[in-house]
Amino acid sequence: MHRERVFFFDTTLRDGEQSPGCSMYMAEKLRMARQLESLGVDIIEAGFAIASEGDFTAVEQVARTVRGPRIASLARAKEEDITAAARALEHAERSRIHIFLASSDIHLKYKLKISRAQALEQADQSVRLARSYVDDVEFSPEDATRTDPDFLCTMVQIAVDAGATIINLPDTVGYSVPLEYAELFQLLKNKIRGIDKVMLSCHCHNDLGMAVANSLAAIEAGARQVECTINGIGERAGNAALEEIAAAMHVRQDKLPYQHVLALDQLYPTSQLLTELIAFSPSPNKAVVGSNAFSHEAGIHQHGVLSNPLCYEIMTPALVGVPMNRMVLGKHSGRHALGHRLGELGYALEREELDVAYGHFIAVADRKKSVYDQDLIAIVQTHLRPVPSGRTA
Repeated sequence: MHRERVFFFDTTLRDGEQSPGCSMYMAEKLRMARQLESLGVDIIEAGFAIASEGDFTAVEQVARTVRGPRIASLARAKEEDITAAARALEHAERSRIHIFLASSDIHLKYKLKISRAQALEQADQSVRLARSYVDDVEFSPEDATRTDPDFLCTMVQIAVDAGATIINLPDTVGYSVPLEYAELFQLLKNKIRGIDKVMLSCHCHNDLGMAVANSLAAIEAGARQVECTINGIGERAGNAALEEIAAAMHVRQDKLPYQHVLALDQLYPTSQLLTELIAFSPSPNKAVVGSNAFSHEAGIHQHGVLSNPLCYEIMTPALVGVPMNRMVLGKHSGRHALGHRLGELGYALEREELDVAYGHFIAVADRKKSVYDQDLIAIVQTHLRPVPSGRTA
């Protein structure tokens, strides 16, 4: 059965880097871009060329260095932005100019201080100008999810008529919910002439914790490009997390029957590299790449995982590049997990010995948050003193 392709647009180096604590030096941006290339993302948004000399150089250097992914630069609907983006992208193997322009009344009135008519004129002129430089132009009506639907359709129609090849609907402030967001894509499919000739894209923020859910709803509604970041970094509460979307598409192929070209075993290495480059790591309980994502402490869970990992893991750690699942021994752990770890340490205990060791283990666990290998060795050598298996006294 033919499965439709979903394209992954990574904006870690642009939207992600705008997040406090996530700025990177030039050499670091290039390392990250090369890793994104290894991961297999389709588009890398390398920066916002007009924003600063550093951003311009970042876009230019990524465009010169990285081959495979299409390289994009963000631009406002202004001539100077579009010209700067085009210059920065000159050496890209494949390039894209990504234009954004506010569409919601609150943004038009208070941020841009322009009328709806002026916004429509800017949309038309900017897309036409960008198309004079590159063949691939993405248009994003900023704050689309809080925009009057009729006006949104009018702006999108103008962008399509002017030559936009991708129409992105940003949930700029993380306001939408999945069903509502999906309906917005359906609206465009029903109302816009020529919509079948452009690619629809989603870009979701996580202010209400629904960025990934909204992105998956958009894909089901017809979006074939998903904009996301590694570890979900980004403005305020962040962007949709690339690794979560990719993992969901893999685990739930029955509900999300789409193909992509990501190398899933590069998800964890990519997350780890980003952690190395910026000021913080993902939360321990972060899905897919958090340090606890494949860790188990509860005894029942540990027993189940040791018997068959699928009891409590819907994907293997190896699938996303995590070296192994991790048993965290603590007061909730059971005899089975303790015996397994002692066996790995070279101590083969009989049932009665394991019962004695477990009693002392629980006593230690009640005093400490985690029990380490040296604690286990001390328990065995102090209270049982067996010779480690495979060794001579």
